[in-house]
Amino acid sequence: MRQAGRALPEYRAARDGIPMLQACATPELVCELTLQPVRRYGVDAAILFSDIVVPLKAIGVDLDIVAGVGPVVAAPIASMSDVEALRALSPDDVTFVTDAVRLLVAELGATPLIGFAGAPFTLASYLIEGGPSRDHLKTKTLMYARPDVWHALLDRLAEIAGAFLRAQVLAGASAVQLFDSWAGALSVDDYRQFVLPHSAKALGTVGDLNVPRIHFGVGTGELLTSMGEAGADVVGVDWRVPLDVAASRVGGRAVQGNLDPAMVFAPWDVLAAAAREVIARGRRAPGHVFNLGHGVLPSTDPGVLSRLVELVHDS
Repeated sequence: MRQAGRALPEYRAARDGIPMLQACATPELVCELTLQPVRRYGVDAAILFSDIVVPLKAIGVDLDIVAGVGPVVAAPIASMSDVEALRALSPDDVTFVTDAVRLLVAELGATPLIGFAGAPFTLASYLIEGGPSRDHLKTKTLMYARPDVWHALLDRLAEIAGAFLRAQVLAGASAVQLFDSWAGALSVDDYRQFVLPHSAKALGTVGDLNVPRIHFGVGTGELLTSMGEAGADVVGVDWRVPLDVAASRVGGRAVQGNLDPAMVFAPWDVLAAAAREVIARGRRAPGHVFNLGHGVLPSTDPGVLSRLVELVHDS
């Protein structure tokens, strides 16, 4: 998962005193932080160290990532004029990312690199709320009350996310993943009407580049069928839905997931049994990328993750 290395002592040492957005804008540091979990765990792919708000920062949105809070936007979006002020993303805006990708491709050799971007809905939520939200009230209010503004905003964000993904692939990324962290706050009908077309547009931006596309959301069990229609080759599944059930919902696509991140704190025999169950259920899908059902928790024991990777490789 994204930021897979944040439980590592070498990660904390490398990031010491360096704000998140500064770290994301330093190619040599991005390269090091991306490589750390590959070196430590021997996983089958690397995922670019970055953040979903990086392309928004790159086009001039006044935001910061506040420790213990998350992304905070100085001037939240509330009107069509606010949407129109969001300019398109050019590859020249994110040369620090493409430089990091090129460095990584040279270092990784045969190990593939996965690029990523935030999905339009999740980016919109941060921009409208001004930061993280539990109820997404401002987001949903704009969605229902001003659908013209809503669709204009998500269309622009789909273009920005798509351009960010495309830049990473053209620089050498072997696959991409679109993260929709907050889509689970929506009903199926709302997702299909207000979100699905825009996620499909973002994923479609790299459709001609012949790279695998992964689409992941949190709390999206009821949305899996719709997410499977967005155009990804692989649908990520959090820990709330068994993988065999998820596989039956995603239209014959491969699945990614879905061990509960908290399970790695359990006794080894409990963890091993749970991991084997995930693997067994994943065999019901046309393809399965074993992964956690969400991000690595910072207090995770790296030794346990190393042992888990060995178990999966031996299964």
